[in-house]
Amino acid sequence: ILYSQIRLFGGQVTSWKNDHGEELLFVSSKAIKPPKPFRGGIPICFPQFGTQGNLEQHGFARNRLWAIDDNPPPLPVNPAIKAFVDLILKPSEDDLKMWPHSFEFRLRIALGAGGDLSLTSRIRNTNTDGRPFSYTFAFHTYFSVSDISEVRVEGLETMDYLDNMKGKERFTEQGDAIVFESEVDKVYLAAPSKVAIIDHDMRRTFVVTKEGLPDAGKLDLMENLFMLNLMKSIAANYFHLHHYLFSSCLEPLG
Repeated sequence: ILYSQIRLFGGQVTSWKNDHGEELLFVSSKAIKPPKPFRGGIPICFPQFGTQGNLEQHGFARNRLWAIDDNPPPLPVNPAIKAFVDLILKPSEDDLKMWPHSFEFRLRIALGAGGDLSLTSRIRNTNTDGRPFSYTFAFHTYFSVSDISEVRVEGLETMDYLDNMKGKERFTEQGDAIVFESEVDKVYLAAPSKVAIIDHDMRRTFVVTKEGLPDAGKLDLMENLFMLNLMKSIAANYFHLHHYLFSSCLEPLG
Protein backbone atom coordinates (compact mmCIF):
# COMPACT_ATOMS: atom_id res chain seq x y z
CA ILE A 1 0.00 0.00 0.00
CA LEU A 2 1.43 3.37 -1.02
CA TYR A 3 1.20 6.03 1.65
CA SER A 4 1.82 9.72 2.17
CA GLN A 5 1.05 11.94 5.17
CA ILE A 6 0.57 15.69 4.93
CA ARG A 7 0.34 18.35 7.64
CA LEU A 8 -1.73 21.45 7.00
CA PHE A 9 0.67 23.35 9.25
CA GLY A 10 3.39 24.24 6.76
CA GLY A 11 1.65 22.44 3.87
CA GLN A 12 4.27 19.81 4.49
CA VAL A 13 4.63 16.18 3.44
CA THR A 14 5.88 14.36 6.56
CA SER A 15 5.76 10.75 5.39
CA TRP A 16 6.12 8.91 2.07
CA LYS A 17 6.15 5.12 2.06
CA ASN A 18 6.59 2.67 -0.79
CA ASP A 19 4.57 -0.51 -1.32
CA HIS A 20 6.95 -2.37 1.05
CA GLY A 21 6.07 0.02 3.87
CA GLU A 22 9.56 1.57 3.84
CA GLU A 23 9.73 5.23 4.89
CA LEU A 24 11.45 7.29 2.20
CA LEU A 25 11.62 10.62 4.05
CA PHE A 26 13.59 11.46 7.16
CA VAL A 27 11.82 13.00 10.16
CA SER A 28 13.85 13.97 13.19
CA SER A 29 13.03 12.34 16.51
CA LYS A 30 13.30 15.88 17.85
CA ALA A 31 10.88 17.34 15.31
CA ILE A 32 9.34 20.45 16.83
CA LYS A 33 5.59 20.93 17.09
CA PRO A 34 3.75 24.07 15.88
CA PRO A 35 4.25 26.99 15.85
CA LYS A 36 7.88 26.08 15.18
CA PRO A 37 8.83 24.55 11.79
CA PHE A 38 8.77 20.76 11.58
CA ARG A 39 12.18 19.21 10.93
CA GLY A 40 11.93 16.54 8.27
CA GLY A 41 9.78 15.51 5.34
CA ILE A 42 9.44 18.21 2.66
CA PRO A 43 9.31 21.73 4.14
CA ILE A 44 8.32 24.52 1.76
CA CYS A 45 10.62 27.52 1.70
CA PHE A 46 8.78 30.66 0.57
CA PRO A 47 9.00 33.58 -0.07
CA GLN A 48 12.65 33.30 0.89
CA PHE A 49 15.11 30.45 0.68
CA GLY A 50 17.81 30.34 3.34
CA THR A 51 19.04 33.80 4.22
CA GLN A 52 18.61 35.27 0.73
CA GLY A 53 16.64 38.22 2.13
CA ASN A 54 15.44 40.03 5.23
CA LEU A 55 12.87 37.47 6.42
CA GLU A 56 13.38 34.60 8.84
CA GLN A 57 15.43 31.74 7.43
CA HIS A 58 13.51 29.88 4.70
CA GLY A 59 10.58 32.30 4.87
CA PHE A 60 7.25 31.99 6.64
CA ALA A 61 5.25 29.50 4.52
CA ARG A 62 6.55 26.53 6.52
CA ASN A 63 5.23 28.18 9.72
CA ARG A 64 1.71 28.89 8.50
CA LEU A 65 -1.53 26.94 8.48
CA TRP A 66 -2.46 26.04 4.91
CA ALA A 67 -6.02 25.25 3.81
CA ILE A 68 -7.56 22.60 1.58
CA ASP A 69 -8.15 24.17 -1.83
CA ASP A 70 -11.67 23.07 -2.77
CA ASN A 71 -11.76 24.81 -6.13
CA PRO A 72 -8.26 24.97 -7.64
CA PRO A 73 -7.66 26.06 -11.24
CA PRO A 74 -7.41 22.94 -13.41
CA LEU A 75 -4.11 21.24 -14.11
CA PRO A 76 -3.42 19.01 -17.13
CA VAL A 77 -4.90 15.55 -16.62
CA ASN A 78 -2.26 12.98 -15.66
CA PRO A 79 -3.62 9.40 -15.79
CA ALA A 80 -0.65 8.18 -13.73
CA ILE A 81 -1.88 10.07 -10.66
CA LYS A 82 -4.05 7.94 -8.38
CA ALA A 83 -4.56 10.26 -5.42
CA PHE A 84 -3.93 13.94 -4.76
CA VAL A 85 -4.77 16.86 -2.51
CA ASP A 86 -4.75 20.57 -3.29
CA LEU A 87 -3.61 23.10 -0.69
CA ILE A 88 -3.55 26.88 -0.70
CA LEU A 89 -1.78 29.57 1.31
CA LYS A 90 -2.66 33.26 1.37
CA PRO A 91 -0.86 35.92 3.42
CA SER A 92 -2.26 37.11 6.72
CA GLU A 93 -2.24 40.76 7.79
CA ASP A 94 0.87 40.07 9.86
CA ASP A 95 2.57 38.46 6.85
CA LEU A 96 1.81 41.54 4.73
CA LYS A 97 3.43 43.75 7.36
CA MET A 98 6.74 41.89 7.10
CA TRP A 99 6.52 41.11 3.36
CA PRO A 100 4.10 43.56 1.66
CA HIS A 101 3.01 41.43 -1.29
CA SER A 102 -0.31 39.69 -1.80
CA PHE A 103 -0.18 36.19 -3.29
CA GLU A 104 -1.88 32.83 -3.65
CA PHE A 105 0.38 29.80 -3.31
CA ARG A 106 -1.35 26.68 -4.58
CA LEU A 107 0.22 23.28 -4.04
CA ARG A 108 -0.86 19.90 -5.40
CA ILE A 109 0.62 16.84 -3.70
CA ALA A 110 0.03 13.67 -5.69
CA LEU A 111 0.83 9.95 -5.57
CA GLY A 112 1.22 7.91 -8.72
CA ALA A 113 0.41 4.23 -9.22
CA GLY A 114 4.10 3.32 -9.10
CA GLY A 115 4.67 5.19 -5.85
CA ASP A 116 5.95 8.41 -7.41
CA LEU A 117 5.42 11.50 -5.28
CA SER A 118 4.95 14.80 -7.10
CA LEU A 119 4.55 18.34 -5.83
CA THR A 120 3.24 21.03 -8.17
CA SER A 121 3.43 24.65 -7.07
CA ARG A 122 1.56 27.58 -8.58
CA ILE A 123 2.30 31.04 -7.19
CA ARG A 124 0.08 33.93 -8.25
CA ASN A 125 0.67 37.63 -7.68
CA THR A 126 -2.58 39.17 -6.37
CA ASN A 127 -1.26 42.68 -5.67
CA THR A 128 -4.12 45.05 -6.50
CA ASP A 129 -1.75 47.87 -7.50
CA GLY A 130 0.00 45.82 -10.18
CA ARG A 131 3.36 45.71 -8.40
CA PRO A 132 5.62 42.77 -9.29
CA PHE A 133 7.50 40.98 -6.54
CA SER A 134 10.58 38.82 -6.30
CA TYR A 135 10.90 35.69 -4.20
CA THR A 136 13.00 32.59 -3.65
CA PHE A 137 11.46 29.17 -3.23
CA ALA A 138 12.42 25.56 -2.50
CA PHE A 139 11.13 22.11 -1.65
CA HIS A 140 13.62 21.42 1.16
CA THR A 141 13.44 17.62 0.98
CA TYR A 142 14.91 15.34 3.65
CA PHE A 143 15.63 11.97 1.98
CA SER A 144 16.06 8.97 4.25
CA VAL A 145 19.23 6.98 3.50
CA SER A 146 20.98 4.06 5.16
CA ASP A 147 24.53 5.33 5.61
CA ILE A 148 25.76 8.43 3.86
CA SER A 149 29.01 6.65 2.94
CA GLU A 150 26.90 4.25 0.84
CA VAL A 151 25.18 7.01 -1.11
CA ARG A 152 26.14 8.57 -4.44
CA VAL A 153 24.44 11.26 -6.50
CA GLU A 154 24.47 11.11 -10.29
CA GLY A 155 23.43 13.75 -12.79
CA LEU A 156 25.47 16.71 -11.59
CA GLU A 157 28.73 15.74 -13.29
CA THR A 158 30.53 18.61 -15.07
CA MET A 159 28.13 21.14 -13.48
CA ASP A 160 29.41 24.39 -12.02
CA TYR A 161 28.73 24.92 -8.34
CA LEU A 162 29.30 27.34 -5.49
CA ASP A 163 30.96 25.77 -2.48
CA ASN A 164 29.55 27.29 0.70
CA MET A 165 32.27 25.56 2.70
CA LYS A 166 34.84 27.65 0.80
CA GLY A 167 33.28 31.09 0.83
CA LYS A 168 30.95 30.41 -2.14
CA GLU A 169 33.92 29.95 -4.46
CA ARG A 170 32.92 28.60 -7.89
CA PHE A 171 34.11 25.19 -9.08
CA THR A 172 33.26 22.59 -11.73
CA GLU A 173 32.25 19.10 -10.62
CA GLN A 174 34.95 16.66 -11.81
CA GLY A 175 33.84 13.19 -10.65
CA ASP A 176 31.55 10.71 -12.38
CA ALA A 177 29.28 10.84 -9.32
CA ILE A 178 29.18 12.68 -6.01
CA VAL A 179 30.11 10.70 -2.91
CA PHE A 180 30.33 11.91 0.68
CA GLU A 181 33.52 11.77 2.71
CA SER A 182 33.18 15.06 4.60
CA GLU A 183 30.71 17.85 5.23
CA VAL A 184 29.18 19.14 1.98
CA ASP A 185 27.27 22.34 1.21
CA LYS A 186 27.13 23.12 -2.51
CA VAL A 187 24.84 25.01 -4.87
CA TYR A 188 24.82 23.63 -8.43
CA LEU A 189 24.10 26.17 -11.16
CA ALA A 190 21.97 25.60 -14.28
CA ALA A 191 20.98 22.22 -12.89
CA PRO A 192 19.67 19.40 -15.09
CA SER A 193 16.08 18.22 -15.05
CA LYS A 194 16.92 14.85 -13.47
CA VAL A 195 19.21 13.76 -10.62
CA ALA A 196 19.53 10.25 -9.16
CA ILE A 197 20.29 9.46 -5.51
CA ILE A 198 21.62 5.90 -5.27
CA ASP A 199 21.64 4.17 -1.88
CA HIS A 200 23.75 1.03 -2.32
CA ASP A 201 23.09 -0.35 1.15
CA MET A 202 19.31 -0.10 0.79
CA ARG A 203 19.45 -1.06 -2.91
CA ARG A 204 17.22 1.91 -3.59
CA THR A 205 17.35 4.82 -6.01
CA PHE A 206 15.52 8.13 -5.77
CA VAL A 207 15.06 9.88 -9.10
CA VAL A 208 14.43 13.60 -8.60
CA THR A 209 12.96 15.39 -11.61
CA LYS A 210 11.87 18.96 -12.06
CA GLU A 211 10.07 21.22 -14.49
CA GLY A 212 9.72 24.99 -14.57
CA LEU A 213 6.96 26.66 -12.60
CA PRO A 214 3.70 27.13 -14.55
CA ASP A 215 3.25 30.61 -15.94
CA ALA A 216 1.38 33.03 -13.70
CA GLY A 217 1.54 36.33 -15.49
CA LYS A 218 5.21 36.99 -16.21
CA LEU A 219 7.88 34.89 -14.53
CA ASP A 220 11.49 35.94 -15.07
CA LEU A 221 13.68 33.10 -13.87
CA MET A 222 17.21 34.23 -13.10
CA GLU A 223 18.70 30.97 -11.87
CA ASN A 224 17.59 27.36 -11.81
CA LEU A 225 19.53 25.53 -9.14
CA PHE A 226 20.01 22.35 -7.18
CA MET A 227 21.47 22.54 -3.70
CA LEU A 228 23.21 19.57 -2.17
CA ASN A 229 23.61 19.79 1.55
CA LEU A 230 25.05 17.34 4.06
CA MET A 231 25.72 19.21 7.25
CA LYS A 232 27.30 18.50 10.62
CA SER A 233 28.00 14.79 10.32
CA ILE A 234 29.01 12.35 7.60
CA ALA A 235 27.26 9.67 9.66
CA ALA A 236 23.88 11.29 9.11
CA ASN A 237 21.00 9.13 7.93
CA TYR A 238 19.54 11.88 5.80
CA PHE A 239 20.64 14.61 3.48
CA HIS A 240 19.05 17.43 1.51
CA LEU A 241 18.83 17.59 -2.23
CA HIS A 242 16.48 20.37 -3.14
CA HIS A 243 15.61 22.31 -6.22
CA TYR A 244 15.06 25.98 -5.75
CA LEU A 245 14.33 29.01 -7.86
CA PHE A 246 16.48 32.04 -7.17
CA SER A 247 15.46 35.63 -7.75
CA SER A 248 12.22 35.21 -9.67
CA CYS A 249 10.06 38.19 -10.56
CA LEU A 250 6.29 37.62 -10.67
CA GLU A 251 3.90 40.15 -12.14
CA PRO A 252 0.11 40.02 -11.63
CA LEU A 253 -2.15 38.77 -14.37
CA GLY A 254 -3.87 41.44 -16.37
